[in-house]
Amino acid sequence: MTVLDATTYDAALGLLSGRPLVVLTGAGLSTDSGIPDYRGPGSPSRMPMTYQEFVSGYDAQQRYWARSHLGWSRMRGATPNAGHVALARLDPTLLITQNVDGLHEQAGSRSLVALHGRIADVVCLSCRSVTPRAALQTRMAELNPDWVSRHASAATRPDGDVDLDDTAGFVVPDCACGGVLKPDVVFFGENVPAPRVARCYDAVDALGSSGALLCVGTSLTVMSGFRFVRRAAKAGTPVVIVNRGGTRGDELATYKVEAGCSEFLGDLVA
Repeated sequence: MTVLDATTYDAALGLLSGRPLVVLTGAGLSTDSGIPDYRGPGSPSRMPMTYQEFVSGYDAQQRYWARSHLGWSRMRGATPNAGHVALARLDPTLLITQNVDGLHEQAGSRSLVALHGRIADVVCLSCRSVTPRAALQTRMAELNPDWVSRHASAATRPDGDVDLDDTAGFVVPDCACGGVLKPDVVFFGENVPAPRVARCYDAVDALGSSGALLCVGTSLTVMSGFRFVRRAAKAGTPVVIVNRGGTRGDELATYKVEAGCSEFLGDLVA
């Protein structure tokens, strides 16, 4: 792996310019939009709820939705930053995002796989109907009219979560069929739907040695994203990782760049 310096930055840009690209993004790309990331410098401590915990009963669902109701009130106001806009202009062969915030879509990215789903959608675990999160947010506000104002000081965490211990008394709506509602995202302990993974693998496989995989703002800690780096490296496809701090894929990278996501992507488009 090349030594990290200004020369590496320029070499990475040179490698990527003019090549077919698949881009993998993580939470670090959305920090400039005011959404905290998971593992970057200064990121808040985080104990995400697993799928198994969520389906264990009403208490867990109440705890999740009481926090998420607050976090969504803040997250839905986030707007795409310069990095999102640059990627939309770059228009890679495929943009794979591990983020659930929907900011790539807002920025106008076209060929996109939201690997972990979108937090703007809600799914019923019984009838499997998918409905807009905004409609559920309205229902929760009606059932818990002073919840947001009472907990305005709760610190924001990634994925629309907040730091809040006391969630007793929060009323959780259910589906019209009586089923349990869950955000239509992949929780820890769930598998990414196989068709999404297959589409991403196909795009990475098609790159060959003439294309490149660009990973931006992700530590690659979880396998859902790291597997694409392993796939590309095994096939001899160049891999460029842009992230502040070490990543699980550093030793597989052609270049590892310590830089801000928006800065690097802006320079790549320019």
